Amino acid sequence: MKILTGNDLASGDVVWWSGSAWSRHVEDAVDVAESGESIARAEDGARRVTGPYVIDATATPDGPRPAHIKDRIRALGPTVRPDLTLKPADPTAGDWVI
Repeated sequence: MKILTGNDLASGDVVWWSGSAWSRHVEDAVDVAESGESIARAEDGARRVTGPYVIDATATPDGPRPAHIKDRIRALGPTVRPDLTLKPADPTAGDWVI
C-alpha cells in the first residue's frame, strides 16, 4: 500500500491524502498506488501542500499504518509532549510508534 503525505501550506500541519482532499488524520489516507507521484505534483503545484511524498504503509482495520518510524511519528505528533499529540480514532495508535 502507498499513501501520500505532506504539510499543509497554510498551517504547516502534517496532512494525508484522503482521495479528494487533505486530512490531518492518517486513518483517512487512501491507497494512491501508482498515481501518488502525479497527485503529489498536482497538489504541490496548486499550493495546497508543501513537500508531498509517497510512503509505504500497511493496511489495518483502523486505517493505514506508515511503514517507517519517521512517518509513524509524523502521524501522531510530538513524542515529548503527549498532551500535544494528535488524538487518532484508534486508541492503540501510539503503540506502533515504539
